[in-house]
Amino acid sequence: MRHGWNTTCYQVLNPGIERWFSQRGDAIVGYVTAKGRRVVAGAPICSRERLDEVLVEWEKAAPLRPCYFGAEERLYSALREDPAYSKVVLGAQPVWTTESWIVQIQGNASLRYQIQRALHKDVRVSEWPAERVRNNSNLRAVLGEWLHTRGLPPMHFLVEPETLDWLGDRRLFVAEQRGQAVGFVTMSPVPMRKGWLTEQFVRGQGAPNGTIELMLDTAIRAVAAQGGQMVTMGIVPLSQRASVDGVQNPGWLRGVTAWMRAHGRRFYNFDGLDTFKSKFHPDYWEPIYVISREAQFSPRTLYAIASAFTSGHPMVAVVKGLGRAVRQEAAWLGHSRHSHS
Repeated sequence: MRHGWNTTCYQVLNPGIERWFSQRGDAIVGYVTAKGRRVVAGAPICSRERLDEVLVEWEKAAPLRPCYFGAEERLYSALREDPAYSKVVLGAQPVWTTESWIVQIQGNASLRYQIQRALHKDVRVSEWPAERVRNNSNLRAVLGEWLHTRGLPPMHFLVEPETLDWLGDRRLFVAEQRGQAVGFVTMSPVPMRKGWLTEQFVRGQGAPNGTIELMLDTAIRAVAAQGGQMVTMGIVPLSQRASVDGVQNPGWLRGVTAWMRAHGRRFYNFDGLDTFKSKFHPDYWEPIYVISREAQFSPRTLYAIASAFTSGHPMVAVVKGLGRAVRQEAAWLGHSRHSHS
């Protein structure tokens, strides 16, 4: 909370993430060991003045090659001229000031209409304390419904879904309809930027249209009222909204990402997520990097990153995702035939 600047700083407390501490006790690195790499959650958490020293100390202590996934401008600037590190852009994240968010909502008829749709369906949003959240079966059911709609099995590392039983400094805003939870938004702190990350925005199957918009607006207004100045919805993988001069992804990686955008929709709707976040008209988009200690970014490092998110078995996750997609499409086909019979 003293030195957290990277958007993903609070995610180092997620279950399954290992943590390294500097000898001075003033820096922490959260990481997952996968496929011969140490995949770091964002960047070392320390003061800007200590970043170079902490990198040296951490990398001397790390027997495996480090890879910083989700790195942002601070780490990129520190390593930009160092040829020992490869740098690639794997997406972008939208950023608002809390003041500009409120102005956008007030001035956007389409967003106001979505919020009103939810309100007219008796959806109300309030912040829940941790003791009400913990072991709440209604919230668990909503989370389960949402995870069931995902193209892949539950992922971990920086997108850990199991945070309800330990919020810590997170804040949770719940949408209720007639006394039943139908969705929730989890906000994680980005302390050094007086900011907040919308870590999760979850909608149950029965939630009316406009529920997510109402939850986000309520949550962001609440953190703004208590001094919050910045908010981001986090990375949109493969987004091309933030180009960086001097960073050219290798040809093989451009081919992989082009294929994923074209054919990976059954697992993860990259374009849909990009469109959803952009409709709130962010102030700007920040590039999100992968910085790896190797002269050229390698397929092995990309596989290690995938393994970090899928608990070591990315191909198993893909096979399970294919099975889920086949079952879902069979259900849709059965429903369609029943409707026309």
